[in-house]
Amino acid sequence: MAAYCRVSTEEEEQQNSFEVQVHYYTEKITNHEGWLLAGIFADDGISGVRTKHRDQFNEMIELCRQGKIDLILTKSISRFARNTLDCIHYVRLLKSWGIPVIFEKECIDTGTMNSEMILTCLSSFAQAESESISGNVTKGIRMGYRQGRFAFRYTNCLGYRKGADGKPEVVPEEARVIRLIAQDFLNGESLHTIKLTLERLGVRSPSGNITWSTQTIQRILQNEKYVGDILLQKTYTADFLEGKVKKNNGELPQYYIRDNHPAILTREEFTGIQEELARRRSKRPVHSKSKSNKGRFTSKYALSERLVCGCCGSPYRRVTWNIHGRKEIVWRCVSRIESGKSGCPNSPSIPETELHQAILEAVRSLAEGHQKEMAHTLENSLVRPTSPEEDTDSKLAQLEGEFDRLLAQAGEDDTLDSQLQQVSTEILFLKKRREQAEKAAQRSQTQQCKREELRRLLGEQELNLTQYEDTLTFRIVERVTVLSREEVQIRFAGGVEKRALLRKFPR
Repeated sequence: MAAYCRVSTEEEEQQNSFEVQVHYYTEKITNHEGWLLAGIFADDGISGVRTKHRDQFNEMIELCRQGKIDLILTKSISRFARNTLDCIHYVRLLKSWGIPVIFEKECIDTGTMNSEMILTCLSSFAQAESESISGNVTKGIRMGYRQGRFAFRYTNCLGYRKGADGKPEVVPEEARVIRLIAQDFLNGESLHTIKLTLERLGVRSPSGNITWSTQTIQRILQNEKYVGDILLQKTYTADFLEGKVKKNNGELPQYYIRDNHPAILTREEFTGIQEELARRRSKRPVHSKSKSNKGRFTSKYALSERLVCGCCGSPYRRVTWNIHGRKEIVWRCVSRIESGKSGCPNSPSIPETELHQAILEAVRSLAEGHQKEMAHTLENSLVRPTSPEEDTDSKLAQLEGEFDRLLAQAGEDDTLDSQLQQVSTEILFLKKRREQAEKAAQRSQTQQCKREELRRLLGEQELNLTQYEDTLTFRIVERVTVLSREEVQIRFAGGVEKRALLRKFPR
């Protein structure tokens, strides 16, 4: 004889119920004449909607299959299964093995049951009850989201733990890993290179593994928690029976809470990371028929991402010339390489040493002796955001209230349809204008963050300006346009532009 018990939550009162059930069945079976205890199988804090994660239940079924259990006792159908199909499936399976199930509350013994109709009806009621509970719990959680109440998830979240006050606190050694990932990414390293670095250093992943995946690193880089914010309802469960979690792509509202907990990354760093992620995702080949220009991000050379032809707009590629046994590294227009003059009629080949020197001198001109000029240039290049009218929100609230009032009366008065349409049009117009203003403000903030980062980098005392560095180019140079064989135009982060001459070196 075996008994099955289950409670679906880990709350204290449920824990008491769980212990009472276990004690009750232990006493009942051991004191019943002719019954030999085969085991008390109990799942604590597990939902009864699905059997997949109910380890004790599955162990009991396996022992039944092996013939080690002859009879199962359980409190009610809802304790056995809240899914009608699962309940009928396992009752039939056990019955085929000659093992009846006794449901005490419903007074049903499947061994003597002549029809499954009653069991089907009662298990359907249990499923409906579970569906109602699930709906109420979900509704409560979503109402809490609107009010800013939620449970911070620490599982697989590197960098944070629950503090003594119940709020998130930073784990210093894990925070250093997050900063290392962010810094390497902003320095132009690929996700794969960062993965190898973490594994070489012996850093464990959020799940505790010694191996990392590029997907895990990308999720860390995209996680707003590391800037101190929280985005609620990123995912949702579409069907409580299936229990499959889906990404929220606009099916349900999301709620963003700023400055909820201590940040590990600055907002400037986080904004720069999102911009760089978007830039790498947006890379496309210039020519669809091109075999060599795949539009794929490469972290090997910073100029591979930034050097473009001023004539046709194609990127430049690093190639090695072999002239009479003398090797020289130059950069050439991809269109010119693949299609000749028909692809790009006027694109010079530029020696790498000249490019590096021109970029280095342009950086020096910003950093050495031109701080005031740089600040003035940065300030003048600031794009002022288009601010929405101060009363846009109040107008929207007023119009939405008017729309609700007209909608309530629409069933009684057909002449209100035109007014409803007019109010609806005004609401859509105001929402669109507000959205455009918010996007403009976000773009301006992003540009300003880039300018501040440029100021900070050029102001660092330890900055090495004696030789060209790919890392520095990756951080502060957005684009280098080849204007001619003698001149390039360099666009720095934040929109600052400078022209630089290409100086020929004796061979």
